[in-house]
Amino acid sequence: MNRSTSRSGLRPVPVGAPSSRSVLRNLVREIRRSRLGIFSVAVLLGLTLLAAVAPWIAPYDPLVQNLPEQFMAPSLRHPFGTDEFGRDLLSRVIYGGRISLTTAVVAVSLAVAGGVPLGLTAGYFGRLTDSIIVRFLDFLLSIPAILLAMAVVAVLGASSVNAMFAVAVVAVPAFARLARASTLAQKNKEYVEAARCIGCTDLYILRRTILPNAWGPLIVQMTVAAAMAVLLEAALSFLGLGTRPPDPSWGQMLSSGRSHLARAWWYGLFPGIALTLLVISLNFLADSLQAAIDPRFRGHHRAEGGG
Repeated sequence: MNRSTSRSGLRPVPVGAPSSRSVLRNLVREIRRSRLGIFSVAVLLGLTLLAAVAPWIAPYDPLVQNLPEQFMAPSLRHPFGTDEFGRDLLSRVIYGGRISLTTAVVAVSLAVAGGVPLGLTAGYFGRLTDSIIVRFLDFLLSIPAILLAMAVVAVLGASSVNAMFAVAVVAVPAFARLARASTLAQKNKEYVEAARCIGCTDLYILRRTILPNAWGPLIVQMTVAAAMAVLLEAALSFLGLGTRPPDPSWGQMLSSGRSHLARAWWYGLFPGIALTLLVISLNFLADSLQAAIDPRFRGHHRAEGGG
């Protein structure tokens, strides 16, 4: 057994923990073999780049109104047309990507920070601790995601920041249950027992021995949760509980476009396309991650993705 010296003596290096380099190599290899993987990465990089440089590439200020140009159809001057206030929709779609991508990153990060420790604690200590945490997670899961998010926003108030927090609360149970399942599968393995025998603390075992073995499924879940976060934030904005006007949000633009569908078909079309591309690319990336981490999934992924 490989060992490293620390203040408490000899400690085992986690055995069977996935190498981050090997996982990254497998991921790059799997994406290069899959047309869907290449497509997902290209779309994600493109949308991220557009959102990052929005102030420099957006042709107009997304908040400035120009009433004489309201409801202009797509043209060279306004490729995506204009809305009921004469604002350029291309600029608003580009800026709206900032909110969707930020929601995905922030909400998933908060969900991981809250859910993973809960799952590790429940799975490792078991008994009463496990029962209390599992009952709490079951309670959250018993409430439909959109209703739970709406309840959180109703308590905190409608804003983009509160919408991100609401989305994070909805995603916590999935990460907690996945971390718990991985902990239950690992905590009785030989290398965990060896760590206990030489006096490693519970925190060290959880952080250095069990958690590395759980990262594979958790990374896949992070990608799936990001797609869910984007959709949920758009749903909250669509209902008027997320990003507040006049700030651009794809969900809010879809809601406004629905009211003017007969007069301006382009109003909701382009935000909807952007939202669809982002969610589909995240789902395709999740498939590529799963194929890179789990060899049993590769044949199925290539058969459907055209590797």
